[in-house]
Amino acid sequence: MTTVTLPTVPPPPPSLDGAGRRLPLPGRYTVAPGRSLTELTAWCGPLPVLRRRVTLGEASLTVLEDAENPSFRYEFDDHRLCAVLTSEQVDEVHGRLQLTGELDLGGTAFPVLMRLRVIERADDRLLVVGHARLPYRLLRRATGFRLPWHRPATRLRLLVAAEFA
Repeated sequence: MTTVTLPTVPPPPPSLDGAGRRLPLPGRYTVAPGRSLTELTAWCGPLPVLRRRVTLGEASLTVLEDAENPSFRYEFDDHRLCAVLTSEQVDEVHGRLQLTGELDLGGTAFPVLMRLRVIERADDRLLVVGHARLPYRLLRRATGFRLPWHRPATRLRLLVAAEFA
């Protein structure tokens, strides 16, 4: 009986271009005017009862050298929604970015979980689409944010699409 030894193939070297990364190179990135879309939708059960575009005043992404915990910041500057969403922690879950942060409405911080899908990534830009679901009653009690009285709602969805460059 003879023993045959099969050749082993070494694993491929790590990519230098960062193809496996979900974030661009370290630095500060902002969203240019006209390169974002923000929408606020109020839902009552399975029905959308109000859908409005919201102006995104400023958005920024800061990636540090260690790339462990980047920070996102969205400033909504609209008469319907004047708030700031800041991330405290960014995780990668099932190939998506998950932001755990706070929505600051009138000086009151409300916890938010936003899931972002990375559409396109390069070394100097990032294109993402994401949404956050907010329980309307809790948001109204905590921050005083109100919809018109004739628009009943059980939850809100905040949709954000932005290109950081």
